[in-house]
Amino acid sequence: MLPLLLALPLLGAALYEQVQLTAQSWLDEGLEDTALTLAGQVDIRSGEPRIDISATMDRALRFDRQDDVFYLVLAPKGDVLQGDAGLADVLPRPTVQPAGRSHYGDVKLRDRELRLVQLGHDCGVGTCQILVAETLHKRDALQRQIGSLVALTGLGLALLLALAAWWAIRQGLTPLTAMSNELEHRDLHRLAPLTASLPRELVPLQAAFNRLFQRLTRAADSQREFLADAAHQLRTPLTSLQTEIELALMEPHDQRVDPLLHRLRQRVVRSARLAQQLLSLARTEDRNVDVGQRVDLRDIATESGQDWAHRSLPAGVDLGFELAEAPALGHSFLLRELLENLIHNAVSYAGSGARITVRCGTGPEGPWMEVEDNGPGIAPPDRPAAMQRFRRGDQASGTGSGLGLAIAGDIAARHGGRLELLDAHDGGPGLRARLSLPAMPGSIPAV
Repeated sequence: MLPLLLALPLLGAALYEQVQLTAQSWLDEGLEDTALTLAGQVDIRSGEPRIDISATMDRALRFDRQDDVFYLVLAPKGDVLQGDAGLADVLPRPTVQPAGRSHYGDVKLRDRELRLVQLGHDCGVGTCQILVAETLHKRDALQRQIGSLVALTGLGLALLLALAAWWAIRQGLTPLTAMSNELEHRDLHRLAPLTASLPRELVPLQAAFNRLFQRLTRAADSQREFLADAAHQLRTPLTSLQTEIELALMEPHDQRVDPLLHRLRQRVVRSARLAQQLLSLARTEDRNVDVGQRVDLRDIATESGQDWAHRSLPAGVDLGFELAEAPALGHSFLLRELLENLIHNAVSYAGSGARITVRCGTGPEGPWMEVEDNGPGIAPPDRPAAMQRFRRGDQASGTGSGLGLAIAGDIAARHGGRLELLDAHDGGPGLRARLSLPAMPGSIPAV
């Protein structure tokens, strides 16, 4: 629009000047026609030029609806033959025009602006000068009309061009907006090529994005394979090392090394847990995993409960389950890994004597599952950071690596759900990690 705003006034001024010159030329030609009519009335009598203008013809020559018309016929020697003698005082330079030539000019007669044409006419005994002038009323009115017309035309043209530009830009950007919306929802799990039908100008951009997706796919696959291989290779030696430490504790040994052996076993258990989490992280990012299988969150929680029943919990920790039917679409292994991380996180950070409750069910928005504890919890400002990888709260007292909640959040996002860190139900101390999944198609929301 800026070039348009700069160009339109210049084009309007040029158009106004051209139209005005054309209109002035037509009006000047009308004056010259009157001069030619007067020239046709000049004849020679007794060797002298004469002109006879009747009263009727004089009125016809002077008739104009808007302007006053003046004329003057001069003999070759400057004598007045007919007309308004005052015009002789305002003759433009040069004062004599050759025969057949005419000259136009603006003059002033008794404080009135006039447009005058001077025509040279061969009278047979010399060159007579014929002058015709008129006031400028219709010329001024015509200038105003031309100016208004050009201004309105320019304004209308600017509005039409602005509307056309807006429509064209909107139509041209609609496919780009659709592509932007599609890209906004892409992640490492959705790197399929873009296939939308686009204008020819946007096809190279779409092709560039598709090539970028290919490179990201290869990079993500390489990263996932590295994590999986590294975690898998670490699990076996760590398990063997843990077994060796436990055997060393059972064998006769100097009791002074007991604290060292217990610290070693604790570090090895933590490393084995980290390797397991890295393996889970790689599986979470595996794009080939089908998260559209029919599962029941109650069955997943039951299996986890049976697994935890055979584990040694810290002193005083009470792990309970309140389960209801909760059908959903997902991947049972990933959802069980999510629940495993939530329970392990609660056991690790809630402290001795903690009460941990696992619940599941179906609500108006879909199936849900949550793990609640009565430990110190996480302050609301610190909860977003706690969902990031390798980040732990400032008040955390456990020995975790900061991956549990991040893995659980990734699994929830992979299933199209969300993981929230909330306050305890009773409003007291503690933390409630709640998983919400989309409702199954065709299911009736619970009331």
